[in-house]
Amino acid sequence: MNQEQQQPLTGFAIYDLDPAIIKALDQMNFKEPSAIQAQTIPFIQQKKDLIALAQTGSGKTAACAIPICNRVDTTKTYVQALIIVPTRELASQYATEAQKIGNYKGVKAFAIYGGEDAGMQQSKLKHGVQVLVATPGRLIDFIYSRQIDLTHVETLILDEADEMLNMGFHDDLDFIIQCLIHPHQTLLFSATMPPAIRKLAKQYMKDPQEVSLVSENASPSSIEHCFLYCHHGERDNELLKLIDNMKPKQSIIFCHSRAQVEQVCHALRKKVDAVDFLHAGLSQDIRTIVTGKFRSGKIRFLVATDVVARGLDFSQVSHVFIYQIPADPDAYIHRSGRTGRQDKTGVVVSLVTKREIPLLRAISHRLKKELAWIGPPPPPSGPRK
Repeated sequence: MNQEQQQPLTGFAIYDLDPAIIKALDQMNFKEPSAIQAQTIPFIQQKKDLIALAQTGSGKTAACAIPICNRVDTTKTYVQALIIVPTRELASQYATEAQKIGNYKGVKAFAIYGGEDAGMQQSKLKHGVQVLVATPGRLIDFIYSRQIDLTHVETLILDEADEMLNMGFHDDLDFIIQCLIHPHQTLLFSATMPPAIRKLAKQYMKDPQEVSLVSENASPSSIEHCFLYCHHGERDNELLKLIDNMKPKQSIIFCHSRAQVEQVCHALRKKVDAVDFLHAGLSQDIRTIVTGKFRSGKIRFLVATDVVARGLDFSQVSHVFIYQIPADPDAYIHRSGRTGRQDKTGVVVSLVTKREIPLLRAISHRLKKELAWIGPPPPPSGPRK
């Protein structure tokens, strides 16, 4: 027995977690902490403010949820941890993961966001929620209508902080943070550190610890990036040829707009099965159903806008097809990050027309490599007449 006690602790046991949390992690097949978990969990347990830079797919949701669920006092029914995220899908995913981690301990995790019945969400809050995940807009609605009590929040988490600022939520985040007038821990997770994030941290955080796992390479080496030059009117046919040749296990096709998403989905459905689409113009019920079917593998080809480019964990995606290259190279990086997750390999293929050629230089710079072409690259002076 003494020999057993002297054996070094391994895995998540080193964090002195509640046995109920360990049981849940075992059931979820969490054996060893990821790099972001190993570096952030100790700081979170020490109740220090924290700025963590990490790519999506690195395990940061669990990095927060494990120590937060471990800390929750389940005898209290009020909100003890508040997580703010940019999108409805990410809110739902975050709450689901936190609920799994806190399941055997009896932690109640829940997400509130627009597009769902506010009355039903309010009823859930009244029955007791300890870990609350929210999008900024819906949370502010509840604050204004005095339907939520945040006076017992011990930990505030801002996840995908750079994306929230890009989406115009700066004033909303300011308002939410100022509502928490009592002492609390603040955790900020982001993929990048633009000046606005640094300013937010300086204004509201106390001597934050900083952890950065964002490598010099914007994209993991497990992801292969390819580009195919074609004329504007050929994109549908070229996409179908790529699908036929590459035979992806599961893929996301990123488009520029809602109208383009529906047009491409319509074209694909004529030739392949198990196709559906997702964009912010759909009702929340439909978005939830489509996301669930894609995650379960019932949908093989998901045509989408950037609503699925950040945070969401679709671990079986083998290929990402970019129908139209975005003007922002960071948006390209986030789209490509939907594949090659959890140390798996992935392929990203972008269709390039004459109009998109000027965008390639910035992408090449972000990838820190020369672009690889499927077929001939575009002529230096553009297409021949």
